[in-house]
Amino acid sequence: MTAQTAAQAKERLYLFDTTLRDGAQTAGIEFSLEDKISVTALLERLGVDYVEGGYPGANVIDDQFFTECRTRDAVFTAFGMTKRAGRSVGNDPGVQATLNAVSDAACFVGKSSSHQVKVALGISLEENLENLRETVEATVAAGKEALVDCEHFFDGYKSDPDYALSFVRTALDAGARWVVLCDTNGGTMPSEVAAIVGEVSKVVPGDHLGIHAHDDTGQAVANTLAAVAAGVRQIQGTLNGIGERCGNANLITLIPTLALKPGFADRFEIGVSSEQLADLTSISRAFDDLLNRAPARQSPYVGTSAFATKAGIHASALAKDFSTYEHVPPELVGNERNIMVSQQAGKSNLLAALKRHGIELGKDDPRLERLLRTVKEREARGYSYDGADASFFILAHGVLGTLPEFFDVESYRTSVERRHNARGEQVVVTEAVVKIRIGDQLLMSVAEGNGPVNALDLAMRKDLGVFSTRIADLELVDFKVRILDGGTGAVTRVLVESRDGTGERWYTIGVNTNIIDASFEALYESITYKLMKSEAA
Repeated sequence: MTAQTAAQAKERLYLFDTTLRDGAQTAGIEFSLEDKISVTALLERLGVDYVEGGYPGANVIDDQFFTECRTRDAVFTAFGMTKRAGRSVGNDPGVQATLNAVSDAACFVGKSSSHQVKVALGISLEENLENLRETVEATVAAGKEALVDCEHFFDGYKSDPDYALSFVRTALDAGARWVVLCDTNGGTMPSEVAAIVGEVSKVVPGDHLGIHAHDDTGQAVANTLAAVAAGVRQIQGTLNGIGERCGNANLITLIPTLALKPGFADRFEIGVSSEQLADLTSISRAFDDLLNRAPARQSPYVGTSAFATKAGIHASALAKDFSTYEHVPPELVGNERNIMVSQQAGKSNLLAALKRHGIELGKDDPRLERLLRTVKEREARGYSYDGADASFFILAHGVLGTLPEFFDVESYRTSVERRHNARGEQVVVTEAVVKIRIGDQLLMSVAEGNGPVNALDLAMRKDLGVFSTRIADLELVDFKVRILDGGTGAVTRVLVESRDGTGERWYTIGVNTNIIDASFEALYESITYKLMKSEAA
C-alpha cells in the first residue's frame, strides 16, 4: 500500500470544543463577552471542527456572543435542552432561543438514563423520547446540524441498557448528525467505556457517535481514547481540561496523542495540521494567560516540565540520544527541551513565531541568537509572550533594529483622590497627565478615567499629534493583572487586550513591581503595535 493510499484509508475524527459552554462551569471562571471572542480565535487557530459557544437565552453574555461572534472554519454550535414536557417545541423558550441563535448547529442535551427521567424529570420514559424526537426534528427543519448529548448515558446503560439504546436510536432516527455518549459524573472506567461503546456501535454507525468525558477519576482522556478505539468518531473536550468539578477531557492532551501516537495516528486523521500542532503549547499558555492563571508546569506535552530533565544519568543519556526520555520530539507540539541550554529548540520556536508575523530569518542569523537570549532574559523576569503576541512582535523588531520611533513618553503622572463632591456624595476621582514627544514637538494631555489605568490610557491617546487619526479606532478591551511573587514588593504582570475598527484583537504585556508602570508599558506597546499595523496597511 502506498503512503497516499494509506492516508486515504484513514478515518476522520472530529474535534468538538465545549470550553465556552461546559468549560464555563468551572469554579472561579467567568467568561466575559470579550473573553469568549478571544477564546474562539484561539480555537480557530488550533483547528477544531466544532465550537460550542454557549447557551442562548440562559444569560445576557451568551445572547450577545451569538449576536457578535462568528467562526471562520469551525461549525458554530449553540447549546440547549430538549423541550420540556407539556409544551410544544414552538412554545418552549429555551428550544426556540437555541434554534433562533445565529449558529450552524444546535446541540441539545437530554436524559438517556431511565432512572434520571423518572426521578429528575418526573415524566414517563415514552414522553422523554417524544420530547427528544420533536426537538431534533425541529432542529433539522430549521436547517441546522443536530447534535444530541446523551446525559448520564453510561450509568443509564449499566442500569437499563434497553432504554439508553432507545434514546440513541430515537435521536438518530429523528435526524441527529451526532449522538454523543456522556459520562456525566466522570465515574466510568476505560474498560467499561470500551465495552459499552462497542455494544452501541452494533446498532449505531460509529461515524454518528461522539464521546463526552468528565475527569472525576482522572481518566477523561483515557476514557475518550478508549471510546475512539471502540468506535466513536467525534471527541468532545475543553482547552486545558477545564470544566465543572474535576474538569473535562483535555483537548490539549488528546490532540497530540491522536496525531502522533501509534494506534491512533496510523488509523485516524484530525483537522489539525502539523503547523497547528506546533502551535499547541503557545495556544495552551495563551489560554491560561487569558484566564489569568499560571500554566501547570507538568501538563502533558505543553508544560514547561514536560520535556525537562535534571542533570545526572538522564541528562547524560539525553546528550547521546534525546529520544531516550522523550516520547515525542518537543518541537512537534511547540514545546522545548529543558536540559542545560536548549538553544536549538528555542530557535525553532522563535523562527515559527517570527514567520507568523511575516519576519523571515535564517537559522544561522546572529540576530536570532540575540533575540532568543533577550526573550529568555525577559521571561525570567516575568514576561510571557505566548499570550502577548503583539508585544513579541515589538520586541522582535526592537532586537532586529527595525522598530520605528513614533513617539516617546517623557513623563506621566496618575493620581487618585477620594473626596466628597458638592452634593456631599463620596466620589473617587482619577486623573492622568502625560507628556509625549514627537520629533521636536512636546504634547501634554490630561484625562480623567475609571481608575488610573483607564485615565492613563485615555491621556496617552488623547493627543498623539500627527498620529492621532491613525489610532482613532483603537480601543482598550480588557485588562488583567497577575501577581507573580508574593509580598509587598511583588512583581506584577499586566495583560492588555486591544482592538480596532478592522476587528483585529491583540495582546500586549507589561511587567514591573509597580502595577501602574506595568500597565503603562502594555498600553505603550499597544499603541505602537497599532501604529505599525496602520503603517503597513
